[in-house]
Amino acid sequence: MLEMFQLPFMTQALLACLLLSVILAYFGVHVVSRGIVFIDLALAQISSVGVAYAVMSGNDPRGCALLFTLVGAVGLSLIQSSHKRVPQEALIGIIYAVSSALSILMMAKTPHGDADVTEILFGNILAVSPEKILEMTGVFGVVGLVHGVFHRKFHALSVAQIEANSMGQGKISPLNPWNMLFYLSLALVIASAVEAAGVLQVFSYLIVPAVCALLLWERFWVVLVCAMGIAVMASVAGLSLSYTQDLPTGAAIVGCFGVLFLLTLVLRGLQQKFFNF
Repeated sequence: MLEMFQLPFMTQALLACLLLSVILAYFGVHVVSRGIVFIDLALAQISSVGVAYAVMSGNDPRGCALLFTLVGAVGLSLIQSSHKRVPQEALIGIIYAVSSALSILMMAKTPHGDADVTEILFGNILAVSPEKILEMTGVFGVVGLVHGVFHRKFHALSVAQIEANSMGQGKISPLNPWNMLFYLSLALVIASAVEAAGVLQVFSYLIVPAVCALLLWERFWVVLVCAMGIAVMASVAGLSLSYTQDLPTGAAIVGCFGVLFLLTLVLRGLQQKFFNF
């Protein structure tokens, strides 16, 4: 297995996956705990609309993806449904579906439409350049520093949302500045990640490790470390499977996430049966 990392593009892909594992697992623990999973998928899809628009119009994909995602983050953070029978997630689901359709329609107008749609969905982690890795390191590093310095604020916000959800009190005020900063920082991360890994892979990094860790543990820091470890395992396993079996890398990594999720369900069942927690 180690021989594959003698190839420069495989080493670069591994570095990109490790970066995604750390930052997206961290955000994933927060978003799953808050119950805003659909928002992250919608943001990733909005980012892909920006990429599709850039490809269709000949503009800079990075700039368009960032602009679309930041605007989307602000809009999604402000969405509140006042209708008792129409939950907020339903509105976000509509935005996701429309964004998906828009990206496909835009790509249909490009010379390589089908291939472009596939790349937006699964990305091409093997094609990540050293420059992109440096960009991701810079973006993720700045966001990580902000969240490290103000981790108590963001943690308290997530705890408050969990309590509000359990009591049926709805979402945190969209005008809360820390809530807005959370969404904007998440948008920065997603915009950078989607370009390298695609929508489905980014969503998997965000959600699957966090869900697995939360099924097994309760303490925040234990959950966080466990989520990052699961993301790293899926990354290495997916890259190895792709290399040895000549499979699409993005789909292989997402498939490995699925296997780890199934194993987690088994472990959770054993926990409940033998340890009663």
